[in-house]
Amino acid sequence: MPEKNVTSTTTLPTALRPSPDESGMTVPQLLEHRIDALFEHIPLVAELGEAFARAGHDLYLVGGSVRDALMGHLGHDLDFTTDARPNDTEAILRKRTHATWDIGRAFGTIGAQVDDWVVEVTTYRADAYHPDSRKPEIVYGNTLEDDLIRRDFTVNAMALHAATRTFSDPYAGLADIVAGVLRTPFPPQRSFSDDPLRMMRAARFTSQLGFTVTDDVRDAMTDMAARIEIISAERVRDEISKTLLTDHPRQGLDLLVTTGIADYVLPELPALRLERDEHHRHKDVYEHSLTVLDQSIDLEKRRGHDPDLTGRLAALLHDIGKPSTRRFEPGGKVSFHHHDVVGAKMARKRLKALSYPGQVVKDVSKLVELHLRFHGYGDQGWTDSAVRRYVRDAGDQLERLHILTRSDCTTRNRRKAERLEFAYDDLEARIADLTAKEELAAIRPDLDGQQIMATLGIGPGPEVGKAYKFLLNLRLDEGPRTPEEAKSALLSWWAKQGHEATDGHS
Repeated sequence: MPEKNVTSTTTLPTALRPSPDESGMTVPQLLEHRIDALFEHIPLVAELGEAFARAGHDLYLVGGSVRDALMGHLGHDLDFTTDARPNDTEAILRKRTHATWDIGRAFGTIGAQVDDWVVEVTTYRADAYHPDSRKPEIVYGNTLEDDLIRRDFTVNAMALHAATRTFSDPYAGLADIVAGVLRTPFPPQRSFSDDPLRMMRAARFTSQLGFTVTDDVRDAMTDMAARIEIISAERVRDEISKTLLTDHPRQGLDLLVTTGIADYVLPELPALRLERDEHHRHKDVYEHSLTVLDQSIDLEKRRGHDPDLTGRLAALLHDIGKPSTRRFEPGGKVSFHHHDVVGAKMARKRLKALSYPGQVVKDVSKLVELHLRFHGYGDQGWTDSAVRRYVRDAGDQLERLHILTRSDCTTRNRRKAERLEFAYDDLEARIADLTAKEELAAIRPDLDGQQIMATLGIGPGPEVGKAYKFLLNLRLDEGPRTPEEAKSALLSWWAKQGHEATDGHS
């Protein structure tokens, strides 16, 4: 390890830069300090290491747990590897906690909840995919090195012995952390052939860690992109979601697109790279979409929200209807009529194919369909009726629609941007005002179904639904009425339909 002084090194990944109490340390000193801090703050690591040692087994903290600890942070999960077989692992863990599970036993993994930590212990293993298989063949390894060489990247192929604190780094993962690069322990062609999902993890880690892939990793991803087709939709979906939920998903998404992997897992994204017409009369839709995603994440944070998968999917996919609706109009203008409606259908189809939950599919497609609704508000102004309909149509997605619509402004024309921002500020203020007066988010007709039937003297049937819709539109158009006013309006409407009320109101 080079003896660099951290304080004078400006190329280190952000997470590796020293805290105030680490100032002045060299890189090796910094990393040694963080290993000591790990064992000090999580005594459970040494406790489990000693328990396995008493049973005659080695236990190593491994993978992302070691990587994150060396980079100065750690989540609530601890991943270990061991020479013990799953039955022995389970017996050792049960002496510490009864909260164990063996859902991963087929893969050599036993899980446990120990105090505030989720612990997973996996027997040394060596998995590989057959060319026509979607699931890895599980083969137990015999040594730590057998296990580490089959890890996805060198930065995840480091281990700390839980009892002795011995640090194992046979593939120079620590140096790669310092350099901020992603490299595979095996040649990348073999690594990605064994588990093609590693290509998508490379994209996720570029976003999550701020690292870049080496040229040979990028070349292998490009050459082997089609190999991703053997991976199940659910595993692909999970990697896309994890990438989107990082602070900076743009870098990872762009890696998927430029290597051709997105052509197989999310083809609507690279399809946004439309050729620009000679007059440059429309934006680069692909770059625009990534910018909207960036801006929505920034706005999501500023409005106090946690990372929101639904909102981020909507931001990424909001314009996917543009390629199929692009038309060149007279005079060189370019139009994308109804790309919101077309895009909503496309988003629904793609998210279903990726096995996203039904509610996510429904919410994202709604946001895509509504993302243009606001445009024109600043120029034409909206009646209270239009504002009510906007809120009602958005339903429980209103806050996400606010974020998406605001983020969709990527113009470099400062005056136009300020005008759009002012218009949306005005719309949100009007929504807040009307909501305070009318409980806008829960708008219902002024009469319920029972009152409608009593007023008109009819029983259940389609006419009740028509009357309900009339009263709802009346409420949206004109605001709330008293029950008597609503009954009078209903009876007038009923008479115009050629009916006669039978309860004595006519």
